Amino acid sequence: MKQQILLLLGFCLICIPIVRAQSTELQFNANHKFKIVQFTDVHYIHNDPRSNISVERINEVLDSERPDLVVFTGDIIFGKPAEEGLRTILQLVSDRQIPFTVTFGNHDDEQGLSREKLFNIIKTIPYNLMNHTEGTSGMGNHLLTIKSSQGDSTAFILYCFDSHSYSSIEGIGGYDFIKSNQIAWYQTQSSLFTKTNKGVPIPSLAFFHIPLPEYNQAANNESAILYGIRKEKACAPELNSGLFAAMKQQNDVLGVFTGHDHDNDYVVYWKGILLGYGRYTGGNTVYNHLTNGARVIEIDENTRSFDTWIRIKGETISHVKYPDDFIKE
Repeated sequence: MKQQILLLLGFCLICIPIVRAQSTELQFNANHKFKIVQFTDVHYIHNDPRSNISVERINEVLDSERPDLVVFTGDIIFGKPAEEGLRTILQLVSDRQIPFTVTFGNHDDEQGLSREKLFNIIKTIPYNLMNHTEGTSGMGNHLLTIKSSQGDSTAFILYCFDSHSYSSIEGIGGYDFIKSNQIAWYQTQSSLFTKTNKGVPIPSLAFFHIPLPEYNQAANNESAILYGIRKEKACAPELNSGLFAAMKQQNDVLGVFTGHDHDNDYVVYWKGILLGYGRYTGGNTVYNHLTNGARVIEIDENTRSFDTWIRIKGETISHVKYPDDFIKE
């Protein structure tokens, strides 16, 4: 249900339309840890045997990692019926009573349902935390706050963006870019959190589907430290709209996690921010040359750091710690 809220910011009274989100509160545990599982590119086709392995892997990852939050970074479905496919995958998480959220990929709304209709379906599934900020391009731009272990303050923030689909600019091919109004929304929210935190930026992560152009800049730079598998060039937008620069200016985002490129699962350190991929989670409904799995991110309440690894069938690989493993002696 859409409602209006009034916020007093400085001396300005601003009317902001919102969609009421589920009230589940995210919080660091008594050990000051919070675990996120990222599933990406499930490319699920309902009742297609090729998708059985994606369901199997999601179940195994959830049972093994027992996360505090699941983030799906796009391309969940790849066939009709879209609603049945979407519900099948998301209910694997919901049935375990694990909070989750979604960012859309370029293929999700190609299966007969628009982003808005998919969003409305997701909002009916228990334990979803997905939301959308009106006035921003796309569908699903929202943030999630993680409370301190004491529950008395916001200790960490997760920014979720719609990275859209394909370029609509004449003469520019390939994929679309995150728009200026989305970046302005992020900057505004980030600045407000910093102000309320006595001028200290609150550590954050960002999630979306299509990687930034900086992924290729970093991966092609001999001085950048990279861990993991890179079997293809990042299919990033041809145009750079400046989100990475905004994150550097705000000084709060520690890492960015995307999907989209099925044969990449690397993380690369670029100008203080870790640019990372999830692990392809789907079956053989589309191209893939990696054993399917998921990325796991465990953040620490007391330091601007996190551990991350890949979980595949029966094991974990590619363990790294940000920023320690990326600092040169």
